[in-house]
Amino acid sequence: MQRYRPCPTFSSIIRNTVMLLGLCAAGVLHAQDNSQQLEALRAQIEERQQQLDYTIASAKELEKALKQAEQTLSELFKGLKQTRAQAERNRQQQAQLEEQQKQLRRQIAQQQSALSNQLRSAYMTGQHDFTKMLLNQEDAARIERMLSYYRYLNQARVEQIENFTQLARDLQNVESELRLKATELNELLQVQEAQRQLLAREQDTREQTLNALEKRISSEAEQIEQLQINEQNLIQAIARAEARATASEVELAGLQSFKGQLSKPTEGRMRNLFSTRRQGQIRWKGAMFDGRAGDSVKAIHHGRILYADWLRGFGLVMVLDHGDGYMSLYGNNQALLKDVGDTVRSGEEIALVGQSGGQSQPGLYFELRHKGEAINPAGWIQP
Repeated sequence: MQRYRPCPTFSSIIRNTVMLLGLCAAGVLHAQDNSQQLEALRAQIEERQQQLDYTIASAKELEKALKQAEQTLSELFKGLKQTRAQAERNRQQQAQLEEQQKQLRRQIAQQQSALSNQLRSAYMTGQHDFTKMLLNQEDAARIERMLSYYRYLNQARVEQIENFTQLARDLQNVESELRLKATELNELLQVQEAQRQLLAREQDTREQTLNALEKRISSEAEQIEQLQINEQNLIQAIARAEARATASEVELAGLQSFKGQLSKPTEGRMRNLFSTRRQGQIRWKGAMFDGRAGDSVKAIHHGRILYADWLRGFGLVMVLDHGDGYMSLYGNNQALLKDVGDTVRSGEEIALVGQSGGQSQPGLYFELRHKGEAINPAGWIQP
């Protein structure tokens, strides 16, 4: 793996430049023996250096605040998704219970009708009353037949009554469970509303922090420096993830034999930015997928989660190891739904599309890497 050699940052360039200017100016002013101008120049250099240091320090503090806000939002979005899933399961269970309730009521009506028919039949055959037959000393064979008939009839009545009683109990249990599910759903909806309110407040906090950060890092040179720092952080995170992949006992076959057949990470349109100029000498290492906030982000292939955390410039990031040095990276997510160490299937949901990392619009940033080096995702992902 080719090691990453960081480019000189803007602050180091400024420092070197002002030092050279200072030396040159000092030589000229020394020749002119103008100590007053030399002192003024030194004061300007010192002031500029202080401003630069203050800008960098302020940006770091704001980035910490942005990280905290976006991590909090991630947990809230994840919790809201779980609450919605629970509410949907509750509704499905209620629908099943309501259908069961209808069936029980139909069965109870059928049992009532059967019992009614039996009672009517017993009434209609009242002239064969058991007591009358004994007193009249009718034929013994006939009496035995009638006794058997009465036993069967009574047994059928008892069974019908027992069935009716059990159906009534079942109906009572179902209706009790329906009331419980309705209460649970109401509580889930209250939780959902509270989560939405918290989300709104946290989104306002994120927006304010993002605006302050954009004002603090306003010049192109400062923005380029931030991009360089972000790229260094990504390289380091991937290197750590790669080290964990080497130590892992999970056997993964890689992606080479699946080139052109990999699943799309999300349903949106892919804008392949690979190798195009981003700003200054910084070039894109991946692609952007259009999407709506909350859309599913899915694993492009079977793999293992190596990294799942917030990363400066890329927001909430997930890195999957696919074996043989192949990795896929998913950035700017709204929420991460898997943890480091989890094994996922191709097409399994792992995150939600978002705009973390300071993005103004929702979308998924995607990279494909082999042995640490970014490779063009075009030709690997299914169209």
